[in-house]
Amino acid sequence: MQRHLRCCGRCSQGRHIEKSRAVASPGRSERIKTVLDKNRLRIGKIPFANLFPIFYMLEKEADLSGYEFIEGAPSELNKKIREGLIDISPSSSIEYLRHPDRYTLIENHSISSMGPVGSILLFSKQPIETLDGLSILTSSQSETSVALIQIVLKKFYELQCTFQASNLTLKDALKSGSSYLLIGDEALREALKWPGLYIYDIGELWFKYTGLPFTFALWIARKDCCAGKSGLYRKFIEDLNRAKISALNNLDAVAASCPLKDMLSDEDLIAYWKGISFDFNDEHRKGLELFRAYSEELGLI
Repeated sequence: MQRHLRCCGRCSQGRHIEKSRAVASPGRSERIKTVLDKNRLRIGKIPFANLFPIFYMLEKEADLSGYEFIEGAPSELNKKIREGLIDISPSSSIEYLRHPDRYTLIENHSISSMGPVGSILLFSKQPIETLDGLSILTSSQSETSVALIQIVLKKFYELQCTFQASNLTLKDALKSGSSYLLIGDEALREALKWPGLYIYDIGELWFKYTGLPFTFALWIARKDCCAGKSGLYRKFIEDLNRAKISALNNLDAVAASCPLKDMLSDEDLIAYWKGISFDFNDEHRKGLELFRAYSEELGLI
């Protein structure tokens, strides 16, 4: 279920509008709300631990009066930004590769790894080399990772597998004998429960065979947003830049507030975040270009 988190206005005009609502007719009140919504920057928010440091610092340190955060899994936010229901979002890198004409890439930000990422995992009862001809279940929350597992198995292991999106729990999937690709917090949780399984970190496999970073998500904005809400857009970029720096400099404080602290120790959370690259430089671009080339070859974009 998605939650829409709206931030209260802090200016005198915002206080005046709130007072007016108390006496305004329902129709007028709804019109005022619509105007306010249109003037806000609608920002996608992935509620996973990998992006928690960034959003934690954004919400802690930035003036949010012009922003509306809309939560959803990566695949849900891809659809929303594609359809114009949000303006800017951390989105699957494959969404950007499929529709580069629609989006502006926000420089110097990503969710990437140069080796293990920790939360994009293939769970299997048997070694990966023996999966030829079998069906692989994939999380319905992901798009980039679904493409990546196909590339890893077909190009690096020369396996011919079929792939099926699923909402099953890992426990139920294992009963059928299927291997299962999970992402995000679900992958982190399940990795602690099944020490007897073969568990493969897909970011690690990519790096092993390419020597390049893999970019799972990019921060992108709709081009019409950049034109129509240019002031808010520029402000958000500044806020995002500061949030990243502040988060990486204060991971101890971030870990103490993370929803997963009951499952992972502060040390484990910090190690997880340090394994993620939140940047996007020339090496990341090389990795993304190779991912694009493989995806085109396999008909994934």
